[in-house]
Amino acid sequence: MSKEKIYLFDTTLRDGNQTPGIDFTLDDKNNICNVLDQLGLDYIEGGYPGANLIDTDFFLNPPKLKKAKFVSFGMIKRPGRSISNDTGLQSLLSFDTQSICFVAKSWDFHVKTALGCTLQENLDSIQESVVEAKNRKKMVMVDCEHFFDGYKSNSEYALQCVKSAYDSGARWIVLCDTNGGTLPHEITKIVEDVCKIVPGGFLGIHAHNDTGNAVANSLSAVRAGVRHIQGTMNGIGERCGNADLVTIIPTLILKKSFNEFFEVSIKQNELKNLKKISLIIDDILNRSPITQAPYVGETAFATKAGIHASAIIKDPRTYEHIDPVLVGNKRKLLVSDQGGKSNIISVLKRLKIDVKNNDPRILKLLEIVKEREANGYTYASAEASFELLARNTFGKVKEYFKVESFRIMVERRTNAIGELITVSEATVKLEVDGERTMSSGEGNGPINALDSALRKDLGKYNKYIVDLQLLDYKVRVLSGGTGAVTRVLVESRDSTGKRWFTIGVSPNIVDASFQALMDSITYKLLNSSIAE
Repeated sequence: MSKEKIYLFDTTLRDGNQTPGIDFTLDDKNNICNVLDQLGLDYIEGGYPGANLIDTDFFLNPPKLKKAKFVSFGMIKRPGRSISNDTGLQSLLSFDTQSICFVAKSWDFHVKTALGCTLQENLDSIQESVVEAKNRKKMVMVDCEHFFDGYKSNSEYALQCVKSAYDSGARWIVLCDTNGGTLPHEITKIVEDVCKIVPGGFLGIHAHNDTGNAVANSLSAVRAGVRHIQGTMNGIGERCGNADLVTIIPTLILKKSFNEFFEVSIKQNELKNLKKISLIIDDILNRSPITQAPYVGETAFATKAGIHASAIIKDPRTYEHIDPVLVGNKRKLLVSDQGGKSNIISVLKRLKIDVKNNDPRILKLLEIVKEREANGYTYASAEASFELLARNTFGKVKEYFKVESFRIMVERRTNAIGELITVSEATVKLEVDGERTMSSGEGNGPINALDSALRKDLGKYNKYIVDLQLLDYKVRVLSGGTGAVTRVLVESRDSTGKRWFTIGVSPNIVDASFQALMDSITYKLLNSSIAE
């Protein structure tokens, strides 16, 4: 039996742009579009031309896609106006795109309150807009906004909206869970009812994640009959986000209950780029990746418990639902106070530290880890710091530089124009290749100043840390009171895109930060091709 195709529609550039704190530039849109096209999606929605200057510029010079169809988005004709007199619709239709996705109300409550028109007028607007777009040689999609809430309120009218779009010639009629409150069992029943009046091969699903069910709802809709899924990369979107295509795509390709019956345009050999693409999107958004994201998260295939690690070493299928390599990820057996010798050996092998299983230093390292984690360290979250600890135990990490002392001054004062400001300055005494130096730096806080001073004069090593960026800085107080023990976790990145985490623990927050900063710089130098 031949497989049915599921069409994948990405709305990262439109719906994803509604995420609080995200505002795509024109360059962002072009870069993301190219990445998504390489992956092999069927449709890429570029935005709403005419709604803002960036989207308008984007559609005036649309990207040249090799695989995906480029889609514009906009509203159907306003009620009470003719097609020719609706300037918004005419402007939307004037842009040179292969496909257009209209949004239309399908909840009688919205029709009456938001549009302020009769139910019939809304149906007429859907029909006339689809016909006009088809006359302009567009492939037409209609997003039936608030469809599931509309169905629960007035199923007859919601279905009339779907039927109006279908009868007018729309290629796809997309059922939208706009408020994100519908549950998977409801999706299944409602989609099955819709399929009785419109073939599933013309239906799509657009789910929001307000109950955490956007992916489940999308997959339930496929099982119930739809053949088109809309979503965003990494699940970004307004409020709680949209259905995450990064989770949906490998599920459709790798899970038997779907790949036995359905196929997608994305080939399995392209799937190995999925984690990289997810990271690229997060880099463009300038946000840290979600470590526990399904399939592609840093800890998606990480194991902390020693008994689990021992089983995985024997056969990964004991605790892994797929081979992580299939999605570009990797297995990680974490070092922690819950782990045992198997965890340590596995991580050492991954770090290419050559030791025999009976090497007594393995147990020594395990004891050091357990003692340190009892004092507040957490090496499961800071593998770069663990690698430095391990290399010091089994060999010796080169001491690229030595910090003799550092001092930080924080001054709170009024500046020349009467503003109250706080100024931080740090001074660091260093020894590099036998030469002693002293450097200082200013920052918007004591740690920023210390980082600036520490990296200012490392002699011949400076050129190796030019591209070192500190992405994130997290502080956790481990015990109460002003004399509490503090844990600092620093996330770093270089120009290759590699990320690493380092850790410091101390009753003094500056000292804890210093430990993490030192480890970050040392790790960067350790992984650089340094010519001695």
